[in-house]
Amino acid sequence: MTAVTHEPTTPAEGLLDIFLSLDTPEGFRAELIEGEIVVTPPPDGDHEDCISVIAKQVIRRSRTDMDFSGNKGLKLKSGGACPKNHVVPDGTFAPTALRPYRGADPWMPCDGVALVLEVTSTRPTADREAERRRYARAGIPLCLLVDRDTSSVTLFRDPENDDYREHCTLPFGKPLTLPEPFALDLETADFL
Repeated sequence: MTAVTHEPTTPAEGLLDIFLSLDTPEGFRAELIEGEIVVTPPPDGDHEDCISVIAKQVIRRSRTDMDFSGNKGLKLKSGGACPKNHVVPDGTFAPTALRPYRGADPWMPCDGVALVLEVTSTRPTADREAERRRYARAGIPLCLLVDRDTSSVTLFRDPENDDYREHCTLPFGKPLTLPEPFALDLETADFL
């Protein structure tokens, strides 16, 4: 653990300091979500395969040149007196021209992120509900959910307040249209 170099002035700041000083085991992911520190184990191979299939399609076929990260943490707006949410989506896509992944800080603002990707894993209810609401609150335009339990893929779009106003859910095997800046039909047959 890294020592805290200043005295926190609020409980929320103290929690943020504790979170930022965590030394999680390799492969585990630590996030600060609405005032709760959540540590998740490494994902299984099918989870990672879904991410890989999507990343390859988006990078190769998007109308806009996109960069992808599966490791970069995002600082998101929080509700109430909680410190900022610090989350690590399964994937983020942003226009290459923005170069948002630069810098030494492992936590970046969500400005410029065009799409976040979540694949259900050990906490499927959080993947389906809470996470998408946090991304909507942060104003991220698109959220893509691959739900392995229901064999479906959902695109959420048009964020307003704490949720997205539109969504489209299709079963695995059907192509899902990603709008601008992607402008492509995402093939989902490989998830079957």
